[in-house]
Amino acid sequence: MATAPVSRKLNLTRDQLAAFLTDQQQIRQFELLFSTVDQLQVITGTDFEFQADNAAATANEALAQLAYIAQELAVNCALAENRANQALELVDKLNKAVDGLQMTPPPREFKRARYGSFYDTTTQVATVINTAKAITFNSTDLSNGVFIGSPTSRIIVDSEGIYNFDTSFQLDKTAGGTGIFDFWFRLNGVDVPDSCSRIRIQGNNAEIFSSLNYFFDLKANDYVELMFSVDDLSVEVTAFAASAPHPLIPSIILTVNNNIGGVQ
Repeated sequence: MATAPVSRKLNLTRDQLAAFLTDQQQIRQFELLFSTVDQLQVITGTDFEFQADNAAATANEALAQLAYIAQELAVNCALAENRANQALELVDKLNKAVDGLQMTPPPREFKRARYGSFYDTTTQVATVINTAKAITFNSTDLSNGVFIGSPTSRIIVDSEGIYNFDTSFQLDKTAGGTGIFDFWFRLNGVDVPDSCSRIRIQGNNAEIFSSLNYFFDLKANDYVELMFSVDDLSVEVTAFAASAPHPLIPSIILTVNNNIGGVQ
């Protein structure tokens, strides 16, 4: 019966080896050599298979990561493209709005009107010469946001703005000689600098009509007063009763309005 091969790769029995090897020691050495080669080949093959498996796993993981990254990039690109399109639409709307403004200017915005018309039906006289006295009002003709306060010499506004105070007054002198009438404005109880005017009246029953207007930059709840003084107590701010064909002549008429310039 033949002996088993000494090597799977060599596939030779000892009897076959004895044909070209001279003694048993050479045969044993030869068997040992090829047995070692078989072991190395098995170990090496297994190692290659292990490394190949690891390489395949690593490659699959890398491919999975690349696929994830590609998907994220696609989503982000879609979002970026969507936002870019929204931005372009907004820019287009703004351009159209600007073009529209250039073609058709927006309508002027008017401030809410504030106005008042006031007068007094009594004669107002000074009791002490060269002493400031406030002119009072006892009647309102029209009023919106401008009104007579307390005391009735105060004209109050309820809104900030530039106001025009336009006043006219009827003066008279009830005795001979010459008298001086000084007239000025007060704002919140303080004399307004450089606002005084002077009228000289001469002779008995020397009626004089005069008018004056003044601009004020007012805040809400500010008030304005009309002040006068005389150097002769016969000088009066006089009211005359109605007598055909004319109606009553007030001693003082004041109109007040804002919205100077008409725009906000």
